[in-house]
Amino acid sequence: MEQHTSSPYMTQVVAGSFLGLSPRTLERFRLEGRGPAFLKLGRRVVYSRDDLVAWAESQRRTSTSDARGIAAAGGRRSRA
Repeated sequence: MEQHTSSPYMTQVVAGSFLGLSPRTLERFRLEGRGPAFLKLGRRVVYSRDDLVAWAESQRRTSTSDARGIAAAGGRRSRA
């Protein structure tokens, strides 16, 4: 029987675990257009490790008041 090599892509569940996010958060990010790049293989959504790392690095901030975070949240700022 032929053995299959492991896929270079991660499922939503594995990608979420890799990033420390829930699969539902990744779903929401896809709908909002603000998450990591993904591929559609038929009906399946998969992520490449390189895309996940690139997206995570793009989220780097130097301050909690960094304006990029406010724009990504739709202009809303939470108040304590």
